[in-house]
Amino acid sequence: MFDFFTILHDHGMLFLMGQYPNGPLGGVLCTLVISLLAVLFAFPVGVLLGLARLAPWRWLSWPAACWVYLVRGVPLMMVVFWTYFCVPMLIGHNISGFTTMLCTLVIYESAYIAEIVRGGIQALPQGQYEASRALGMGHIRALRLVILPQALYNTLPSLVSQLVSIIKDSTLGYVINVPELTYAANQVSNQLLTKPFQVFAIVALSYYIINFSLTWLANRLEKQIANKRRNERSATGDIAAPLVLTNTQSQ
Repeated sequence: MFDFFTILHDHGMLFLMGQYPNGPLGGVLCTLVISLLAVLFAFPVGVLLGLARLAPWRWLSWPAACWVYLVRGVPLMMVVFWTYFCVPMLIGHNISGFTTMLCTLVIYESAYIAEIVRGGIQALPQGQYEASRALGMGHIRALRLVILPQALYNTLPSLVSQLVSIIKDSTLGYVINVPELTYAANQVSNQLLTKPFQVFAIVALSYYIINFSLTWLANRLEKQIANKRRNERSATGDIAAPLVLTNTQSQ
């Protein structure tokens, strides 16, 4: 037990931020930064892919569907290698491991976010879209003003849960020398040599605390959204009841 506290005391800053400020940012902070940036960039791409999948034009929906199925059907490690070797060929110069992993996560996670967005849109009553079109809105305007805001609000818990997956997927950055938490743990393990179990137990506990917190947040959001929808339905029922009663009495 004392080994854990000794390792944290001696190497806690390496676990937390890598070699920063004397070197690149690493450890837990690097993991969180790359994960948050991946969500930030993958979200708009995923929304556009999700909308494209539901578009009434086949020239748009079919390529989007093919791209989503292709990315989701390939292991993440393959996408890491493709990005690592193909992106420098396309742009003409090498990129850092951090940038490579960020591009990989954006490509990979945008496909999953697209399915989350598509599911959120399809879960809404079809009458809302039909009412929007009846009011003279075009397809894109109806999605932008009526459908998409509700769908994104309803999918907030799923999007937070997807962040948990991104944090776990970021560990593959270790193979291309991204100084995230697993990479920092390997550096500590190489220094100590005789305590790999304690080192990686600390890493496992760190991931558990981060992901458990995000899962708790997702569950809280889900409950709040469910309660809000329930209250809205109750309020609608309370308003509608007097109207029905008044009409009955007038007859």
